[in-house]
Amino acid sequence: MKVLLATEKPFAKVAVDDIRKVIEAAGYEMTLLEKYAEKAQLLDAVKDANAIIIRSDIIDKEVFEAAPNLKIVVRAGAGYDNVDLTAATEHGVCVMNTPGQNSNAVAELVFGMFVFAVRNFFNGTSGTELKGKKLGIHAYGNVGRNVARVAKGFGMEVYAYDAFCPNEAMEADGVKPVASAEELYSTCSLISLHLPATAETKNSINFELLSKMPKNAVLVNTARKEVINESELIKLMDERNDFKYVTDIMPAAHMKFVELFPTRYFSTPKKMGAQTAEANINAGIAAAEQIVSFFETGSEKFRVNK
Repeated sequence: MKVLLATEKPFAKVAVDDIRKVIEAAGYEMTLLEKYAEKAQLLDAVKDANAIIIRSDIIDKEVFEAAPNLKIVVRAGAGYDNVDLTAATEHGVCVMNTPGQNSNAVAELVFGMFVFAVRNFFNGTSGTELKGKKLGIHAYGNVGRNVARVAKGFGMEVYAYDAFCPNEAMEADGVKPVASAEELYSTCSLISLHLPATAETKNSINFELLSKMPKNAVLVNTARKEVINESELIKLMDERNDFKYVTDIMPAAHMKFVELFPTRYFSTPKKMGAQTAEANINAGIAAAEQIVSFFETGSEKFRVNK
């Protein structure tokens, strides 16, 4: 059995070593493709692979067609919109993610961004504190739960909206559930986004919704850039000089944000949520273990395609 670890943005070396230990302990062979510059390199590497572990790498129809022996793709992380699920199903390939493994890393980044924003990007002027402020968590999955945990340490009032999460689960965490996204944004001056990019969520964070936020609003996005309606966010920030936007997913209109809102906008150069040694190791090992379990027991616990 051949397992390909294909990462244009590499894992930390310690994570690669731990992934290899899991794969080889099962009697499988692991091959490594890191920092590849062209898609042709990926297409060549997958031709005899039975399994692939990826990060943000694009696995599309062309990749599946180049990999006749492929049975499983595991995305080391929660999001999986970089994999063509329809093509995977058509080629009989199981696609999994590794939910929860990066959650703490993302949650800690969220609060680094909130502190950065409310302290005016450390520009030397007087800012505000997080204690006592109302935080809204939009989508209460693994990351949202960790954000709530950290927020309580800051002494914040925590609210959440998730159409698919029972109110009882939020209340058990000391979080106040609200009935709609509109109520969440009307209530909270700080919002943390954790929505996946789906047909329903793309461009859903728009002018109408964001305009409901109270004065001195801060929006932090560590989810997906596609959920933001960028033109409408620009319109809102142009009309409201109290609104700040901080993200680790660089917008398509990044330079326009920089030009128009240099003191109220910040984006990291690359997605940083899972960029910790711990998250690297956790997600990588989970991906390797899921592959071994898939081949040895037929487990499809974290399958995301039909």
